[in-house]
Amino acid sequence: MAMIETINLCKEYGDLVALNNLNLAIQEGDCYGFIGPNGAGKTTTIKILATLLKPTRGQAMIDGLTVGYQNRQIRPRIGYVPDFMGAYEDMVVTEYLEFFAAAYNIHGSHRKRVVADVLDLTDLNYKSSAEVNSLSRGMQQRLSVARVLLHDPKVLLMDEPASGLDPRARIEIRELLKELKRMGKTIIISSHILHELSELCNTVGIIERGELIFSGTVKEIMRKAQVEHILHISVAERTQDAAKLLHGMPGVTRVSIEEDDQPVNHSAGARYIIEIAVEDASSTNVSDIPNRLVNAGFRLVQFTEERVNLETAFMRLTQGLVQ
Repeated sequence: MAMIETINLCKEYGDLVALNNLNLAIQEGDCYGFIGPNGAGKTTTIKILATLLKPTRGQAMIDGLTVGYQNRQIRPRIGYVPDFMGAYEDMVVTEYLEFFAAAYNIHGSHRKRVVADVLDLTDLNYKSSAEVNSLSRGMQQRLSVARVLLHDPKVLLMDEPASGLDPRARIEIRELLKELKRMGKTIIISSHILHELSELCNTVGIIERGELIFSGTVKEIMRKAQVEHILHISVAERTQDAAKLLHGMPGVTRVSIEEDDQPVNHSAGARYIIEIAVEDASSTNVSDIPNRLVNAGFRLVQFTEERVNLETAFMRLTQGLVQ
């Protein structure tokens, strides 16, 4: 049984369809990156899972419990981190955490110990007596994570946790999330910072206009987006002649010449890169390409394959449509 599951989940606001038959299955211990443009339905999905919104149709389940019918049993199992922290900013950090610990029925010496533990985990010990509204945006996000860890939930629902953070704060949040992942938490993260999701997440989902376009492992999305293999080749001279030779090879679908914007040797003047597209690397022996050039008398300077990353995969699989 999946830890987080949605079955034909729909959410409508009048004529606006925010979610359209969303089917997710996130296993226990997964770190799931939820990707999509603004208005795609990411926040709506997370708010439904957090029991803050009722679906129009379909089901959402956490740890086998159904949202909307078993919310009291679900809430102790989840921790919800919105993109902005919210109220209670006039408290100091320890008061803030003790307030929420009391709300989770954590009392006495156990509460003191739990607050100390989450402060240590989120590296906020040195800010324990600071007012919440005096904290930087990054520290407030770490405090928000500390808050949802007080009751040791199985599932973390994180809506743009790195939104608006400076580079240092993003790195700190990323390292904290890696530690939570090592602790075995099941995590769903919506984010626009795609290269960081590829480092954190073992599975990803792409949503557009309320519909799930893709869901699977990071390797699977890269493979799906890799519709052709791109090779970058540079020769010492006679670039045009080398391009003509490559154009005639079987399996090569496209050849173009571009100026290298980052030449290794600036004193040597402009260097040109031949970019070729190979339709199917399994039918075209890529290793034959440099051999063909060398045998024809060309001196090979560069031969690299362009790798698809999460950002290019996202751009290739989506159309940029919003509601």
